[in-house]
Amino acid sequence: MPKKKSKRRRQRRNWPQRLIVAGIVLAAALFAWAAVARWTAPASNTPRERFDAIVVLGNPADSDGNPTPTQLARVTEAVHEYERGVAPRLIVTGGAVKNRFVEAQVMARTAEAQGIPASAVFVEPMARDTIQNACYAARIMKARGWQSAEVVSSPSHLPRAALIFSRLPLAWRTHAAPPLGPESASGAWFAAALETLKTARYLAWAQWRERCR
Repeated sequence: MPKKKSKRRRQRRNWPQRLIVAGIVLAAALFAWAAVARWTAPASNTPRERFDAIVVLGNPADSDGNPTPTQLARVTEAVHEYERGVAPRLIVTGGAVKNRFVEAQVMARTAEAQGIPASAVFVEPMARDTIQNACYAARIMKARGWQSAEVVSSPSHLPRAALIFSRLPLAWRTHAAPPLGPESASGAWFAAALETLKTARYLAWAQWRERCR
C-alpha cells in the first residue's frame, strides 16, 4: 500500500510537467502549421494584370501623425503601381489602432502629396486588423461594382493577407512594397517571426471569430 500511495503522489506531481510539455508541443505544431501556410499561400487567384483598385493595407503612423518608413513604403509602391496603370484608384485602409491618428487618412495625404488626385483615393478609416482591412475594402468595392484588386503591403505581411483575401469573392493578387532603405537581418527575422505568430492566431481562431460578413 505505501508503494502505491507513493506512486500516485509522483503521478500527481508530474501532471504540471506533462501539461507544460503538451503545451510546448502544441505551440510548436501550431507555429509549424502557420509557417507552412505562409510558405504555400497563393500570390493571386487571377492572371489579370489590370485591376479595379489598388488596396493599400494599413500600418500605424508615428506619434506625430507622420508616415512611418513601413507605411511610407506601402503608399509609395502603391503610387508607383497607379502610375504604371495597374488600377485607376487606391483604397487606403486602417483605423486609429496604435495612436490617435487614423492610418488611412495619413496614407491618403501621403498618396496625394506624391501626385495622386484626391478623387482617386478612397479612405477606409475603421479597420483595426488585416481581416477588417480586407473586409471593409471589399465592402467599398462591392458598393461601387468593383470586382478586382491588387493588394499592396510589406513582404512579410502579404502571405497572411493572401490567406484572408482568398476567402473573399474578388479577383486579386498581392504586390510587395520593398523597404525604402536597407533592412537588417535581425529586423527581417523579427518581422517574419511576428507574422508567423499572427498567422497561427488567424488559422487557429481569428478566421472563425472575425469572419468577413
